[in-house]
Order: sequence, then C-alpha cells, then structure tokens
Amino acid sequence: MATAWKPEPELLNSLDSAIPDILASQKENGQFGTEPWISTDQNLLFPLAAAWSLKSSKYYHDDTVLDAIVRGGYAMIEGQDENGMYLFKKKDYSTWGQIFQPWCYSRWIRARWLVGDAMPADARERWDAALQLGYRGISDRAMSRVHNIPCHHSMGLYCAGLVFGREDWKAQSKAFMQQVMDEQSPNGWWPEHKGPVVSYNFVYSEALGAYYSMSGDKDVLEAIDRAAVYHANLTYPDGSSVETVDGRNPYHEGLRLRGTGFCHSATGRGYLARQHAVHLKTGKPFPADYAAHLLIHGEEGPAEKVAADADIRMWRMGDEAVTVRKRPWFFCLSAFLAELPQNRWGQDRQNFVSVFHDQVGLIVGGGNTKLQPLWSNFTVGNQSLLKHTPGEEEPDFSAREGLLHVPDDAKYEADEDAGQLVLKYGPETCKITVRPETDTALTLVCEATSTSGEPVYGHLTLIPHIAEKAATADVNTPKVPLPPRTGGKVQFASGEEVELGDEPFEKTGEAWVEHAGWRLSLPEGSRVVWPALPHNPYRKAGESTAEEGRIVVELPFSEAVSQHELTVTIL
Repeated sequence: MATAWKPEPELLNSLDSAIPDILASQKENGQFGTEPWISTDQNLLFPLAAAWSLKSSKYYHDDTVLDAIVRGGYAMIEGQDENGMYLFKKKDYSTWGQIFQPWCYSRWIRARWLVGDAMPADARERWDAALQLGYRGISDRAMSRVHNIPCHHSMGLYCAGLVFGREDWKAQSKAFMQQVMDEQSPNGWWPEHKGPVVSYNFVYSEALGAYYSMSGDKDVLEAIDRAAVYHANLTYPDGSSVETVDGRNPYHEGLRLRGTGFCHSATGRGYLARQHAVHLKTGKPFPADYAAHLLIHGEEGPAEKVAADADIRMWRMGDEAVTVRKRPWFFCLSAFLAELPQNRWGQDRQNFVSVFHDQVGLIVGGGNTKLQPLWSNFTVGNQSLLKHTPGEEEPDFSAREGLLHVPDDAKYEADEDAGQLVLKYGPETCKITVRPETDTALTLVCEATSTSGEPVYGHLTLIPHIAEKAATADVNTPKVPLPPRTGGKVQFASGEEVELGDEPFEKTGEAWVEHAGWRLSLPEGSRVVWPALPHNPYRKAGESTAEEGRIVVELPFSEAVSQHELTVTIL
C-alpha cells in the first residue's frame, strides 16, 4: 500500500542553515571554496538562488544573498576561455583538459532562471553574454552522444531556452531527452562501459527530473520510474548503493543522498522517503545542494514501499542480476558480463557477489577494479601476469594470455532462501552459492573444476573498516559522513591480531578470521591477504591507499579439492 510523501521540513531548514557558511566562504572575487579554485566550487550558486527564490525561506529576496549570487557568476565569467569552457582541475591540482563543465553550467543557468530580473541590469547583461556563449558551445559541440554529461547538459540547455527565449534550444533538449530514453535498458539503467553504472545512473534520472519540472514533458516519466525501481532495489538497507552490478565505481560506505528526480515516481518517492528516514536518524542536515534540488524541482505524491523495508523480497533485473532481502540479510548476485574496457573508467566485471547484514553492514563484495586479479571471484592461470605498475599513467588494460580473471559466461538461480551463480572461465566451471541459515549465520559455498591443468583459485573480497576512509567517490556525489569505525584490526583463530594499515600481510593455516562484528570460517589451504589494492582511475597514475583495499580470502582448487564451504557468523 502506498503512503504519501512530500519534501520534509528538514530540507528547507538544512538549506537555510547552510546559507551563512556559504556566504562566509565567498572571496572578494566571487569565488567560493578552498584553494585551488575549481569551476565546480561555484555550484553553490544554485542553493543560494533557491533560498533567495523560495517564499518559505528566511532568505527570500535577501539583498546580501543576491549580491553573492551576482559576484559568484562574475567568478564563472572570469574562469571562461574564449569558447566558454573551463579547465577541468581537481583539488589535488591535477588537470584534465578544457570542458564545458556540466555541473556548474546547469546550476549557473538555473540561478539565472530563479533570480530573473532582480539582478542589476549591468550584471544581468554580463551574465547573459557569458551564459549564451557557453550554451551555444554546449548546443553545438557537447551533445553528440547519449552519456551522463550530455544528458545533464540537455537539462541545462532547456533552462537556457526558457531564460533566453530560444525555442530551438528547448526543442534540441526535448529531442535529446528522447534519445536518452531510447537508450535506457528495460531494467532501468543507462549503458556506460557497456552496462549499468550505479552512481552515474543517478545523473540521468536527476537530469530528467529537473527537465520534467521545467518542461512538463510527461514522456520522460516512464524512464524516471524505471530508474527508480532499479535504484530502490539496488540499495542496501543502510542507504548505501549496491556496487555489484556497477561497471565503474567500487563500493563506498555510507548513505548516498541522490535521486532527486525520483520525486516524480511513486517508487522513487518511496526510495527518497527511506533514504531520508535513514539520514534523519543521524541528526545531520541535508546537503544544501541536494535540499535545493528537491525544493525547486520536487513533487509530492504517493510513495511505495521499497525492498530494504521488506522482511522477505526478491527482485530480478532480468537475467542480469538478482537481489534477495531476507531480513537481516541482503545479498546480490550479478550475472552481467561485458568486454574488458580499454579505458581507465570502465572496470573489469570480475566480482559478482555481495553480502550485507543489518548489524554490521557490507561484509562480502565491494565491486570491480582493473589490474587486480585478487578482486576476481575466480581466476584460472598465472595471476602475476596482471598487476598495476606504480606511476604508470597509461597502462595496458587488456587481458593477459595465460590468465582468465573474468568469466565468459554467467548465470544465476535464486529464490527467497538462497542464490547461486554459475561462472564459466574457459574450460572451467565455477560456482558460488549464498544461503542464509539463521539471523546470524550465512553459508558460502565456492566450487570449481580443475580440468585445464592451470591453477584455479577462488576469491572472496571482504570489506575493511578503518577509521579514515579515502575520498575516492565522484565529487558530485553528496556523501553523508559516517562516524569513525573503531577496530581497524582483524583477529585470527590463533589469537593473532593484525592492524589494517599500510603494512601488507598474508596468513595461512587459520580456522577463522574476525573483523568489524563478523567472523568467517576458513577452509584448509586458504590464504588471507591484505591489502589487495585496486587501480584508482580518478588518480592519473592509478595509485590507491590501504583504505581502498580489500581483505581477500583466497581458495585453492584442484582435482582433489573442488569445493570449499565457509560460514559467516555475526558476533
């Protein structure tokens, strides 16, 4: 049964409470943020304009806020090159070329839309000339293919059409949004790197939602609803996103406040209601930009219950993946395959199982990476052939002859009590079975043939909990910070206790390993490795830190040993 949802009062309170700090962060030249200045620091224009325009805000038509908005736009103007582009710079001082930066352009034009004629005439003329320069370039050069950035540009272009009376821009935006809808999978995701990408899927749905709120184009509502169903079922009970089907980003701990476009769907409103309920328990304000989006583009209405609220629920993403909620357990099996991407952004689809428990969070899984066979659920051949070379900015990401670290076929079977994956690696058939036994025990069974004469290994990647987490998520993903996790150590049956830090270690001959509230039994012959580091595409040389690594249990297979059974116990 659907309940009603509308934007919570805390959204406006959060927006208003953020304004003084936003104003205080602005320099005399109009720039926001810390050094080095980057164009997306000016994203704060949108929450300022939202507060200024909302009659219910204490900053409604506030002159100080309006002055900050005007000067913030001047900083955008000063940062433009002759084509209206910006240097894509990150806070680590790395540079990635010139770009029509979509996130700040869309917020800048929407600030102009909200503030309207209240700006002084000379300021408005300067703004309008710069914005039209940018959107002419975006219209001509930045919308040639369906991708998350052009989709976001399309939403901004529609707003520019409203502001400047450009019916051609509005028509171009509508036509592009139709292309976006045509590209969407029936299962609710947009293909990037030949498959679903969870974080960037939010970008599409948010852009469609904002576009709909400005255009009233009901053609996009079905696509928004499909995306809402996808995310509602691919979210762990703690509000973090399920990474198992993701072809770009690994797991990031903590509630993600995304999906503002979902307020135009009953399933999406149910998703938002639950995410907000989890967030409100923290006592922290909503991020100002997130609150502004819901207050400006939001729509109230009926909300449907989502998977995380159910005691028992199974959802199938066609034959690509399945999630099973059997409270307090939640697990996902992915059977999605794709060719190995040759660029740094698309990850190797190598890790197909995740296991979550309400009490301790994500235990098994963590997603995909490149150049790291220990993140593969199974490998056949010589694992040393695939590795990251420190300092190498343009590595060879192709497969290595002599090693299979991704399967060439995958299928799943599941019901409300268990799930199984069958993965083919050349001549070898490998299986993983997940079976919740009780509220505090879950069985994992790993099986593999050994017919090729090559070494066959299974790997279970375990999520580490360390006090300080590396900030590797996309900068446009609002993240609710978690309190520091205590512990940072693993204990073994022998009584040895080891700190999870920069120092690597391997352990063999142990009966179990324990960490962060769970214990995993270890079969004979297994090896525990720390840290199995990923290749981080957001750093030019791909380096990563221990906080981004995984604890890996490696399981050897042979003609004599074809099966290993492990038990996860919640302490």
